[in-house]
Amino acid sequence: MIAQTNITDHLILVQQASRKAYRLSTSQINQVLIDVAELAEQRTEEILHANQKDLDRMDSNDPKYDRLMLTTQRIQGIASDMRNVAKLDTPLGKILDEKKLENGLQLRKVSVPMGVIGIIYEARPNVTFDVFALCLKSGNACVLKGGSDAEFSNIAIASIIHEVLEKHHIDTHMLYLMPAGREATQMLLEAVGYVDIIIPRGSQGLINFVREHAKVPVIETGAGIVHTYLDKSGDLVKAKEIIFNAKTRRVSVCNALDCLIIHRDRLTDLEALTHKLITKEVEIFADTLSYDELEGKYPVALLHQAQAEHFGTEFLSHKLAIKTVNNLEEALDHIAKYSSKHSEAVIAEDKEVIEAFMQSVDAAAVYANASTAYTDGAQFGMGAEIGISTQKLHARGPMALPELTSYKWQIYGNGQVRA
Repeated sequence: MIAQTNITDHLILVQQASRKAYRLSTSQINQVLIDVAELAEQRTEEILHANQKDLDRMDSNDPKYDRLMLTTQRIQGIASDMRNVAKLDTPLGKILDEKKLENGLQLRKVSVPMGVIGIIYEARPNVTFDVFALCLKSGNACVLKGGSDAEFSNIAIASIIHEVLEKHHIDTHMLYLMPAGREATQMLLEAVGYVDIIIPRGSQGLINFVREHAKVPVIETGAGIVHTYLDKSGDLVKAKEIIFNAKTRRVSVCNALDCLIIHRDRLTDLEALTHKLITKEVEIFADTLSYDELEGKYPVALLHQAQAEHFGTEFLSHKLAIKTVNNLEEALDHIAKYSSKHSEAVIAEDKEVIEAFMQSVDAAAVYANASTAYTDGAQFGMGAEIGISTQKLHARGPMALPELTSYKWQIYGNGQVRA
């Protein structure tokens, strides 16, 4: 049983730490991030040892296994992302608007931290590093509620971050890692007055739970039910590489392809389009027309008739649905029905089709002739990301430094009073 008073005491200390964050200089923040990156690389074996303890408790066939797994290369990538964040301009103190009223009052709209950001996430220990880097750079303290699946990894990472904060004489409550139990999740969701915003990262089930139970405002970073539409004008060479990359680069991430929508005039290209997928043992759930086209051309053990539940599913594994359509409008209707508004793509050479798709599709990221694997804060030049927002209020798409700020009005007067 978690002691509620103990967690509340920590949340009070986090709130106090956030109020002192404005005293940190940009150079001091940048040096902390650089030092955390260096220490993470130096302690790679320690992190991997903790991560292995988590991996040993999970079935390797679980879609979350790849997200949970850290490697030397992935830690180096995380460290590189932290150094990139250190190089970015601060998002704070930006004058977003400025004017002088007839009564002499001078108004400035200035970017400021949100305060305390709560993150609820599942088996993604890299999030611990990413959230800390982005929150510190944007002047926010963070409360992290990781899943029990990544408990050992998160503790090891938080320990490294706290060591660097102590070295720089910064309050370690700039990052508070909550206990892994579910009771802590409920306490965070109800932490009104202590936490300013909550961002869930994980499955659709987690996101739905947070949205339905949170008393603190929520920014949804939704699941990725991702489609790519191959138009009759699409280039076959481009299509083969885009589909393969979007589906197989990392199947457990939210920007991975889930459903190929294909114009019926291109069904004869399906064998060529899917041939490379065989090397990754991708299971295909094809509608009637595409199944008939692939039967005898794709391994029988990997080819299945699609059922209703295969559309609108985030597979997070080596699985792909195929839907045949007669025209662009049918493709747009299918996407509108099943999309999670994360990332959608069209492969076409017809400029009118491309523009109609780009304008009509309602998603945070819409692509023409490119892989959806690019939906990522680092790939968008943001350094790192705290998540991909699929909602429309405040932020949409990869959330990086600017999206972690709010603003306030500063009014300078000289004795004015209102009549």
